[in-house]
Amino acid sequence: RGRGGGEREASVGSPLDATISELQVTRKKLIEGKFRDKHYVWGSLLLAAGVTFSIEGGLNTYLRTGKLFPGPHLFAGASMTAMWAIAAALTPAMQKGNKLARDAHIALNGLTFLLFLWQVPTGLEIVGKVFQFTKWP
Repeated sequence: RGRGGGEREASVGSPLDATISELQVTRKKLIEGKFRDKHYVWGSLLLAAGVTFSIEGGLNTYLRTGKLFPGPHLFAGASMTAMWAIAAALTPAMQKGNKLARDAHIALNGLTFLLFLWQVPTGLEIVGKVFQFTKWP
């Protein structure tokens, strides 16, 4: 009989058992949603596009003008590229359950997103100057 409660106590279960059961159902639904796979695909696309355009932007400027213009836009873009690389490099540690790696991954991507938003106005300004000084056929 155990701890004195008999059959009744064993059949009711503890609140902890109910919580564990709920969490297992939630986990099963999350796995079925394949969110990790979708996150990986979208993250890979953003990484590839971001790094490509980051390099293309500097290369385009250099080929058109023969120099780079060090300033907030260039430094923010270079910082974003570095943070994307670091965030992607944290993936193996996250797959092993490293919470610090996960938190750093989220923080780096959040900071990168904020830098991107901050960089948009200067990018539009640069595009305006390019159109202004380009000789069209």
